[in-house]
Amino acid sequence: MQTKEMKIPANSILSETVIENFRNIVGSANVVLDMTVRTEYGHDKTEDYQFMPDLVIKPGSTQEVSDVIKICNENRIPVTPRGAGTGLSGGALPIKKGVVISMERFNKILNIDELNLQATVEPGVITEIFQNKVKEKGLFYPPDPASKGSCFLGGNLANNSGGPKAVKYGVTRDYVINMEVVLPTGEIIWTAANVLKNSTGYNLTQLMCGSEGTLGIITKIVFKLRGNPQKTVLMMIPFVTNEEACKAVASIFTAGIVPSGMEFFEREAAERTFAYCEKVLSSPVTTKLTEGMDAYVLCELDGNDEELLMRDAERVMAVVEKFQCGEILFAETAAQKEELWKIRKNISPAVNWYTLTKSDDVVVPRANLPKLITGIKEIGKKYGFNTVCFGHLGDGNLHVNILKENISDERWENEIPEGIGEIFKLTVSLGGTLSGEHGIGIAKRPYMSLAMSEVNLNLMRGIKKVFDPNGILNPGKIF
Repeated sequence: MQTKEMKIPANSILSETVIENFRNIVGSANVVLDMTVRTEYGHDKTEDYQFMPDLVIKPGSTQEVSDVIKICNENRIPVTPRGAGTGLSGGALPIKKGVVISMERFNKILNIDELNLQATVEPGVITEIFQNKVKEKGLFYPPDPASKGSCFLGGNLANNSGGPKAVKYGVTRDYVINMEVVLPTGEIIWTAANVLKNSTGYNLTQLMCGSEGTLGIITKIVFKLRGNPQKTVLMMIPFVTNEEACKAVASIFTAGIVPSGMEFFEREAAERTFAYCEKVLSSPVTTKLTEGMDAYVLCELDGNDEELLMRDAERVMAVVEKFQCGEILFAETAAQKEELWKIRKNISPAVNWYTLTKSDDVVVPRANLPKLITGIKEIGKKYGFNTVCFGHLGDGNLHVNILKENISDERWENEIPEGIGEIFKLTVSLGGTLSGEHGIGIAKRPYMSLAMSEVNLNLMRGIKKVFDPNGILNPGKIF
């Protein structure tokens, strides 16, 4: 247990007086100097990055956040907002040291308004817990990132997260109506009103969503909800090649079918996941992969009319049979559906269990996916690295995991980033951009000029300056 007398880290910009002021605001138990604990707040799921904060503060109210921020702003202390630490771009890492403000105590679902189909929540609520609570009332919150069992809603907002259901229902920003925000200067604002239509001035709500904690700290969120679809149909469709899978996905949409999920993974991704589930999760996967098939697509349809869903499933099968595909696996029970989704949702931890990776989530117009995935493999051969690809093909969002395997540390740090740059250049040339849902953080910051003109970047820097004149909030991210 930490005590008030624990030492300030060497070379810290924090004084004992400032730390004592923090203790007076949030309580001594919520001001953390212990090195072991601080280490846990210095990394996320991005490669092997580690940045040690001088201090971790765990406020419990909006006013406490405001009071802490005011002190930091007055003393020019860098502040890094942090959710659950599940990020993949280094967006919540304290690269300038200073203070980490952890939002873990903001974990309440404040209200579920069934009449207006809205919910007011705090940013530290775990996404899946929120989904389950609204589902109990027959309602539906669609955004479902793969880490939904551990990630916070505030982090979803920071990166505008999506997930499998984004293809039909949209991403996080499509469900945000209003939010309470503490600005870097300590003022507390609401960004809008709790209404579905709003044409009153600039849209500050949407500006905050996806800003990666650089413009303010979110303390309350108002989401809109939907009615919950009662039935689903799920198919796993094997293809001979990645390119055939990509072409088939585009054709499904051309046929006028809108799945609620359209997920893709390579055979190697599935094989790594099978090993991970058996050896780490002690939960073996019984589903078998089809011989000679290197790519797999999970196609989910949802709704309330079972006959209509079955007709759409037949239409999907008729489309994919025009491509080089194998026998379609139709999940007939809830257990079968759960297992197929278990494969997809455990790919990222499985690949990272196997080896260190650099993870990117590029996005292109759906029709350009075949060229993208072919180009990625060619770049991998050129630079001598292996890639595992998976992701949300329905909305053109491909997750590319570059595997370290036997690559030397020197090449990993100096040569492989050049290959990543080529992947990003290819993506932009195909009408795409650097990130669909993971954000920029520090991992993709060096490549921003590939996707944005200097005019665009200067506009963003100007917005940052207006919100954060002293540059204290999540410094060194995005730009």
